[in-house]
Amino acid sequence: MAFGSFDAAILAMGMALVAFLVIIAIALWVYQSLAFMAIGRKAKLKYPGLAWIPAIGPMIIAYQASKMHWWPWLLWISIIFAFIPVLVFVYVICVLILAVYSIIWQWKMFEAVKRPGWWSLLCLIPIVNLVLWGIAAWGK
Repeated sequence: MAFGSFDAAILAMGMALVAFLVIIAIALWVYQSLAFMAIGRKAKLKYPGLAWIPAIGPMIIAYQASKMHWWPWLLWISIIFAFIPVLVFVYVICVLILAVYSIIWQWKMFEAVKRPGWWSLLCLIPIVNLVLWGIAAWGK
């Protein structure tokens, strides 16, 4: 077997893996968006469709349900400090603060849809978060 065909096989397997991961990522995004949109409807939010914004949509729904309206400042401060290399330490601190507040927002979001707030701590476990979001969205 020539090395050229081996390289082509490795490249093909790598491309297949990337395609598979992209399909999984899209499926998870659709599920998460549907779940957070349903949670937004249950919490009687004005615009539950904002859950479809990639990356920040679920955070928007969680913050709206928590009724804490100053969170964009924290997000913008984190983004601004990300582009200032000297202040990387401040950026890391801001990201950690944003992570803590996202847990608090999820806690209040779960309480807004009559679920236990401590579920937000369980959402730190992969796969469990998907189940809990589904229960909060479509459970009775």
